[in-house]
Amino acid sequence: MTHPTHLRELLAQELKKAPDQVNLAKAALYIAQEEYPDLDLAASLALLDQMAEALKRRLPETAYPLKIIRTINQFLFEELNFRGNSENYYDPRNSFFNDVLQRRVGIPITLSLVYLELAGRIGFPMAGVGMPGHFLIRPTVADMAIFVDPFHRGEVLFEQDCRDRFQQMFGDGAQLQPEHLNHISPTAFVVRMLTNLKMIYLQQRNVPKALDAINRILLIYPNAVGEWRDRGLIHYQQGHLDQACLDLERYLYESPDASDAYEIRRVLQQIEQVQDD
Repeated sequence: MTHPTHLRELLAQELKKAPDQVNLAKAALYIAQEEYPDLDLAASLALLDQMAEALKRRLPETAYPLKIIRTINQFLFEELNFRGNSENYYDPRNSFFNDVLQRRVGIPITLSLVYLELAGRIGFPMAGVGMPGHFLIRPTVADMAIFVDPFHRGEVLFEQDCRDRFQQMFGDGAQLQPEHLNHISPTAFVVRMLTNLKMIYLQQRNVPKALDAINRILLIYPNAVGEWRDRGLIHYQQGHLDQACLDLERYLYESPDASDAYEIRRVLQQIEQVQDD
């Protein structure tokens, strides 16, 4: 059994590597190991290797990218029956990579990770695309402006499809920015996984686990200033006023012109009044 502090150190060390050297599957399993202390990382990684070996035997003779994507889709979503969990989207197990591999059910980012890991092992590199509201992946092959949606059984999308989907989620006036379709870094990938967990736990009112997710985000990405605010507000609600002050003051220092700066200053004033009484 590995202590959570050590797991967080391992996670941070993994993400300090050069981006092309980061083992995202291992990073995701370090997250899962806090929930499952007896998790066998080597067994989960070996399962990915076995899946990739089976996939290699199904690859077409001509390595045309769309044929490879079609083969991965058939293997993952028809043969192995991986699927998006639309019925119970906010089940935390959808965010733990070991659960996703065993249950073959997940959310967009964890299904994307399965897809990325297999694609990388067969020599077809892909990368995550952190589109707001929905996670996608895309080949890193030059001049291949296509996107794959693992949550929807590997549906292939073009840029206009992504724009249409964005407007379906956020309204006709919403504009998808070009940077929303760029590759994201391994750190950004992991932060998004942890942010999903944070939101799930907040929805479940599981404050300790939500704080754990925030602490891990800030460990690997201290510039996530919104997390300083969110942690400060949680501490405030829990009556931990000293910790709340530290986090909220840090937030205002980093974002003095934030849209909610006035409200945060009001919270700090309320804390000062309580502490002075």
